Amino acid sequence: MRAVPVKDTRADKMTMITSAQSDEIFDYQATAELFPGKNARARPRVVKYMRFDHAADAIRFAIEQLPAELLSGAYLEVDEKRCDSRAIRRMYDRADYPLPRLAEVA
Repeated sequence: MRAVPVKDTRADKMTMITSAQSDEIFDYQATAELFPGKNARARPRVVKYMRFDHAADAIRFAIEQLPAELLSGAYLEVDEKRCDSRAIRRMYDRADYPLPRLAEVA
């Protein structure tokens, strides 16, 4: 029996977002997956793929806790759309971001 390669159609449906516009609607309550960037100098397994119940929590973790060298290549996947680190930062800085920011708490 010969193996037949199966095409992953999920990747074909992905859209990469490099900038989240302020007038763009974003669901901060949607489930999200965070994929940290890779860095040769970072210790292995420092941070790996993480799943969050709410995109707002994933965004807060990425900006407030993820080491800068891992944030630079990270992306967030929400509703079959991928957001790079610049888009993650912009969503965190938006006025409609629902959680308190680190600077607001301190």
